[in-house]
Amino acid sequence: MTAAALADPAVADRLLTGDVALVDRSERGKLALTGPQAAELLNGQLSNDVEALAPGAGCMAALLTNKGKMLAELRVLAVGDPAPELWLDTERVALQALFDAVRRGMVGWQAELHKRTVQQALLSLVGPRAGEAAGWSGAEHDNRRAQVGGADVVLVTTDLGVDVVCAAQDAQRVRDALGVPEAPEAAAEVLRVESGRPRYGIDADETTIPQEAGLNERVVSFSKGCYVGQETVARLHYRGKPNRNLRGLRLSEPVPTGTPLLLGDREVGRVGSSVLSPRHGPIGLALVRREAGPGDELRAGAATAVVAELPFGG
Repeated sequence: MTAAALADPAVADRLLTGDVALVDRSERGKLALTGPQAAELLNGQLSNDVEALAPGAGCMAALLTNKGKMLAELRVLAVGDPAPELWLDTERVALQALFDAVRRGMVGWQAELHKRTVQQALLSLVGPRAGEAAGWSGAEHDNRRAQVGGADVVLVTTDLGVDVVCAAQDAQRVRDALGVPEAPEAAAEVLRVESGRPRYGIDADETTIPQEAGLNERVVSFSKGCYVGQETVARLHYRGKPNRNLRGLRLSEPVPTGTPLLLGDREVGRVGSSVLSPRHGPIGLALVRREAGPGDELRAGAATAVVAELPFGG
């Protein structure tokens, strides 16, 4: 994402002040895992406690290397009767790694992996009126089967609204039935950045440990059984401090993703997400070395970037 791709602040402002919009996120990678041992299989591969999910619940999780680095951040939903399944979605850039890891781990397990990226649409209702527009809301990741416009859907509560998952061929009639104006994803990105949520592929990648990105509480269980990468994640959590931390940036002007951040003459990170907020002006997220703390002023190209705590407030 570059400064040229920033959302119109007026569109984001409508979402922040009581409206609702539909953002098409069908390009996200989507998989489903079924079978009597699906949850047990996945539990040994992901950082969160998938086996503990009741039907209709969900969680975020990470797929890690054996050194605790993130190959994917994903959402796992236990979609209940009929046809119980574990439904997974992740950033498209992480889909292949997730698919390969699950497929390799399936040998000897009673589980089946299904591709859903092309077969299903993902329509996000974003804004304070999302629950009203969907006719349902709950705690984050709560989900249930329903019908919208005569089409079978799964409704999922998110941190920013409600997701509507349906068959790709039903997407248009679901849109029509919802009757919600569409907005570009860049408008919803403003809300995400303000809330301090990193996005895999922009703010975190295969070099990132969950704690560095402030994701431990969201994607890691410290009470479940073993999983790939557990030793590194647990050791850092209990005994160490990460070399980098996810921080907010208050920018003097919009700055493209990837711009080096300099503290004096030393590079301490690079700009990740970069948006133009109607409430805060140009802001961004970045993984910065721990010597660059809140209140420090960094250089970002021709701009200045003041390091801020997350989420953005005031």
